[in-house]
Amino acid sequence: MTRSQTSSQSSPREHQNTAALTDPVRFPASASAPVRTKRAFVLLLMTLLLPGSAQLVAGDRKLGRTALRVTFTVWALALLMLGLALFNRSLMLALVTHPVASLVLIVLLLALAAGWALLFLNTFRIIRPVLLAPGMRPIVAVALVLSLVIGSGSLSYLAYVLNVGRNAIGSIFANGPALEPVDGRYNFLMMGGDAGDGRTGRRPDSLSVMSVDAETGQSAIISVPRNLQNAQFSEGSPMRRIYPEGYNCGNECLINAINTEVSNKYTDLYPGVADPGAQATMEAVSGSLGITIQAYVVVDMDGFSKLIDAMGGIRIKAGGWVPISGGMLPGSDNRHVKPDGWIPAGEQKLNGFQAQWYSRSRENVDDFARISRQQCVQQAMLKQLDPATLLSKFEAIANAGTKVVESNISSTQLGSFVDLAIKSKSQPVTRLTIGPPDFDAGFSTVPDFNVIHERVQKLLHAKPSPKAGAVQEDSLAGVGQSVPGSGPQAGGVPAQAAPAQATAETSDDFTPVTTRPDGQPITAAYLNSLYDIQDYATLEQLLANNGQCRPL
Repeated sequence: MTRSQTSSQSSPREHQNTAALTDPVRFPASASAPVRTKRAFVLLLMTLLLPGSAQLVAGDRKLGRTALRVTFTVWALALLMLGLALFNRSLMLALVTHPVASLVLIVLLLALAAGWALLFLNTFRIIRPVLLAPGMRPIVAVALVLSLVIGSGSLSYLAYVLNVGRNAIGSIFANGPALEPVDGRYNFLMMGGDAGDGRTGRRPDSLSVMSVDAETGQSAIISVPRNLQNAQFSEGSPMRRIYPEGYNCGNECLINAINTEVSNKYTDLYPGVADPGAQATMEAVSGSLGITIQAYVVVDMDGFSKLIDAMGGIRIKAGGWVPISGGMLPGSDNRHVKPDGWIPAGEQKLNGFQAQWYSRSRENVDDFARISRQQCVQQAMLKQLDPATLLSKFEAIANAGTKVVESNISSTQLGSFVDLAIKSKSQPVTRLTIGPPDFDAGFSTVPDFNVIHERVQKLLHAKPSPKAGAVQEDSLAGVGQSVPGSGPQAGGVPAQAAPAQATAETSDDFTPVTTRPDGQPITAAYLNSLYDIQDYATLEQLLANNGQCRPL
């Protein structure tokens, strides 16, 4: 074979090798400065949008193929989670909130964040910054940092948020068995109170049952006055052996005293129970209402303001002025000195301190006005804790929650309950108060539990109308408020029940009391002057409507 023939046969391969060496993607040294700059930004963008693709076209192909496999696997899992969110939201939430599953997810997110960061650093090496124009090097470096923050940083922050939520769930919720619905419903006891200095156990200042349909999320709220007497313990309760005829040891045996009494004297009846006082109170409410309550949530009112502040406040429409209470008047057991401040009537945005007092104040009104305000604050919190607020203030809300809330709800079941809560937001809420306006004011001192059981069952089986807060004409006969002015029959039962409407509907339609009988505006200075002259009759008249409230 001649030299010319050999040269002719080898020239195509040599030409191919020469072309490869001039490829600006893999061999940028032969490219112009603008091409090198464009190449640098394209490789960074490829690593951001399709991790591994930059390595496949311009660097270590083996590394690129491995990274792309991981990328496509992650995309597939993300699509699976999106599908669960659309078609099986409860399962998706259960995975995110389950203590073991959430830990695995956090570890995976951190591993992906670290791997993505290494890919960005590898891409920066492939870019070969020394070949860039001096003025472009810092710009490309800044672009690299921004890409790292957007990509790897986002995964790291998501892992951090999940870990904050996981720790909060572990601090608030129990590790017990999952709950089963009873008669198609979940019933939760909500207790608000504070432990107080030198007090064993938390004395509930408010008691309400949230009953939720296990399928639809339709909910009902039953408020129990703290001064309910002769509370009945449910069958199987250890306290039933102590008080077989009910908690009837005299005027001091109010239902809110059970927590403290059990914490002080009968903890041995509840071996292995984290909060015997709360458990016993739950059993008393169960027996008194004639339903099975599966779990409780305790809200510490002294820390309650932290949670409201973490949310950014709540918005309400207040029916009347509410005092921020001062101390007791010397020598009096039911009169207060001039308040430290006031929450005006009308549309208000309350911070944590104001919301706490709005829920707790009962000066110059009865407990039932306070119960109505507490219901309103609870509804405002649920209504206004939207996804945007939760995501933007998640850490503050979660940290506040660990200081405010405790519960015996199993953490493994939290996902399904969150799903129910989401469903509940779009459903009307029916309500019943064991006292005014649904019963006579004296009913809580001589309650007829057969009547209570009947009213509760009618409430839970009522069919709500599409209008939020309302019910069908025939669904709550005998459940709504008593007719104003009707006196109690035997046993303290109201003579007549309000027809065709739930308490919520009437409380939504009201005009705030902002003027005095003479037409002059009500002001804090005027109300304080009534305290100075101890004109409590006028105060009670002007504040009579401060139980009216609607969340905005």
